[in-house]
Amino acid sequence: MKFPHSESLPCLATLEGDDSSNDERHVVAPLSPESAHPPPHHVTSCVGLNAIVDSDEESSQSSARRANALSPHLGFKKVLVTGGAGFVGSSTAAHLLARGDAVVIVDEMNDYYDVRIKEANLRRLRGMCPDKRRLTIYKGDICNEDFMLALFEKERPQWVCHMAARAGVRPSIQDPYVYIHSNIRGTTHLMELSHKFGVKNFVFASSSSVYGGSKNTFFSEDENVDNPVSPYAASKKACELLAYTYHHLYQLNVTGLRFFTVYGPRGRPDMAPFKFIDRVSRGIEIQQFGDGSSSRDYTYIEDIVDGVVRAIDRPYPYEVFNLGKGDGTSLKEFISIVEKHVGCKAIKNILPDQPGDVPYTCADVSKAYDLLGYQATVPFEEGIRRTVQWYQNEYAKNICIEPGTQTSGMASALSYAEITRAVRA
Repeated sequence: MKFPHSESLPCLATLEGDDSSNDERHVVAPLSPESAHPPPHHVTSCVGLNAIVDSDEESSQSSARRANALSPHLGFKKVLVTGGAGFVGSSTAAHLLARGDAVVIVDEMNDYYDVRIKEANLRRLRGMCPDKRRLTIYKGDICNEDFMLALFEKERPQWVCHMAARAGVRPSIQDPYVYIHSNIRGTTHLMELSHKFGVKNFVFASSSSVYGGSKNTFFSEDENVDNPVSPYAASKKACELLAYTYHHLYQLNVTGLRFFTVYGPRGRPDMAPFKFIDRVSRGIEIQQFGDGSSSRDYTYIEDIVDGVVRAIDRPYPYEVFNLGKGDGTSLKEFISIVEKHVGCKAIKNILPDQPGDVPYTCADVSKAYDLLGYQATVPFEEGIRRTVQWYQNEYAKNICIEPGTQTSGMASALSYAEITRAVRA
């Protein structure tokens, strides 16, 4: 059975005393055998009796989880989206606005990558929603106590979608302190405000990087992740631990989402999908780290946003979910797919593996399937095709690109000379 989309049903305006926004948990009735769409069983290397036993255990665990799944909250929401000018944040904000919710965005607009890309994202959101009562945008640092306190006192958000973070494995090795500030201190500050202001649900972005060098075929939320291999991964693990602490002390409903390599239109320029499409299109050398056998679970932005919204709508007491596609793509295959859809051969510079990088990521998404109804629907090649189409039809035609580097230190990330009105729309 295909899960229904997790749209909430907003009313036309916030109603005083409306009890549709309460914290009551609802149990979803188990699906009938006739209509049930069985979750994927991740048994790939077992044979015979062991495979059958593992499959039965997974099925039993899945059934138990689904029996305790929450129904989505139905009703108007006012959602604080931190990092709302970024890739995932702006995409999530667009979804929330499209279904009728109110969104409060806060973003410090740092220069980890070209600020004009973030400004274009905000213009796109404002174009979607000219009503400043339903879309409010603030520029500021989530670690600024006076600024954030004033924001909470004025806006009184009841739902928090915390996507703001300093991203990047390799830059975190170069400058770990900014990751402690933005990720650990920033998240702690937001949870402190959230419990004091009675926030109904706090959803935040974690990362698949917390799995480090896991040898398991599929990365599961049940794994021990006490051995991060980069400051970035360590900062995300620390946020998960602090989130549990705030739930334990103050009964704050908290959900952490471990994203698996998000890509798609308007993606971050420091990420491989954007870089490879851009550089192959322009005949510029790309950097291939290692022999091409490394593999990532690349997840299309629409699938990630669907998972984020499903988590917002379901105020679990404390949960951590993987959000991924559930299968990996090798670097060699990745480059080949980009070449196919761009229509050009890549010029490759083969380099050694990078410190802090993990050789393999692949999400076990069965828990998110059972408790959120989440299931990725966009195959990697289709996602690359859509991203190339966006690049060719919108990006390349309307943005003049200058060679250069970003202040993040990512030598392969590009700067941008101009963002025109066509892209702003």
